[in-house]
Amino acid sequence: MEVLHPRCAGLDVHKDTVVACTRIQGGPTARRRVETFGTTTTALLALSDWLGEQGVTHVAMEATGVYWKPVWHVLEGSFELVLANAMHIKNVPGRKTDVNDTTWIADLLAHGLIRASFVPPTPIQDLQTLMRTRKQLVRERAQHVQRIQKTLEEANIKFASVASDVTGTSGRAILRALIDGETDPETLLAVTTGSPRADRQTLIESLRGRVRAHHRFLLKLHLEQMEAIEQAIATVDVEVGSHLDPFRGATTRLMTMPGISDVTAQVIVSERGSDMSRFPTAGHLVSWAGLCPRNDESAGKRRSTRVRQGAPWLKVTMARSAHEEQLPAGPILPSQEPPGPKKAIVAVAASMLTSAYHMLRNDADYRDLGPNHFDALDKERSAARLVRRLQTLGCEVALQAA
Repeated sequence: MEVLHPRCAGLDVHKDTVVACTRIQGGPTARRRVETFGTTTTALLALSDWLGEQGVTHVAMEATGVYWKPVWHVLEGSFELVLANAMHIKNVPGRKTDVNDTTWIADLLAHGLIRASFVPPTPIQDLQTLMRTRKQLVRERAQHVQRIQKTLEEANIKFASVASDVTGTSGRAILRALIDGETDPETLLAVTTGSPRADRQTLIESLRGRVRAHHRFLLKLHLEQMEAIEQAIATVDVEVGSHLDPFRGATTRLMTMPGISDVTAQVIVSERGSDMSRFPTAGHLVSWAGLCPRNDESAGKRRSTRVRQGAPWLKVTMARSAHEEQLPAGPILPSQEPPGPKKAIVAVAASMLTSAYHMLRNDADYRDLGPNHFDALDKERSAARLVRRLQTLGCEVALQAA
């Protein structure tokens, strides 16, 4: 097999150690050296010097948690780095050792058999970390809201049944009054603001319960935790704004698409960046995000067609945006006609990501192609599909050109 990289190395990265194997091709045979280094900054600098002394030009490593990132940052700029998906470079079962793993990685890299994973530049990585942290905080806030609702139900306070949000302005006023020891429904109702969606008597009955000191303690605990998380989210948003300045044009452009909020646009940029040259086509980006069916065929039979694994943070965000905007009045994308209710979310999410790809690649705002775009692409195919549909309904169809 042809050797593409005669002077390369493979790294098996762990939490406390890095096992390195250099592979130097000299004639028909290759010379290998294996050394183990620590993961402190001094040890990683020693690893970089050791690789440089042997004239290594390419280095490959597995994406193992976050342990690969410090190694990557130390070696970046001195070598051509390749980050490998661990699932793509599995060795023969039953022969797994650290030395065998790093030797195997070096051999695969030498022959060009490793498909490099996408590693965004440092500014994108910083923005990515902030957006992922923000999402985790939002999830934690939602958990505390659910615990508040659980405590209210335990105290037989049915305010969640008549209010759209128990942590809104009126909801928080009621929670604070309950924490302070107020239990009279009339007094609790008096602290609310706005226009309730239920009548006064229903609201009074929903606020009549049995609130004990135990419930007040839990309500105070979860309310304080929720408000602290909200303050942390606001702080993260400010920090995101400072990191987003170089990509402000890209996020503004993405927000011209229906269903793309400012947070969704920030997630797209933080997970992929604004440079679309990494992916040859929009299909490659959709596949990378895990929004397309997997290929699973054997003996002429197609088996599972579930969506493949991909970038989980981007995948979930796009699916949520598609789900929230698929209103009963019709899809947000007129050119999109999903095949069914369960597949609709993935189909619309894939279409939105495809549009985002072309918008960022061409520096263009969103422009919908219209409801008849796909039919106009191939009229004969569309007509044949409609004929088959009518035939399944028991109709005989004879086509005649207009």
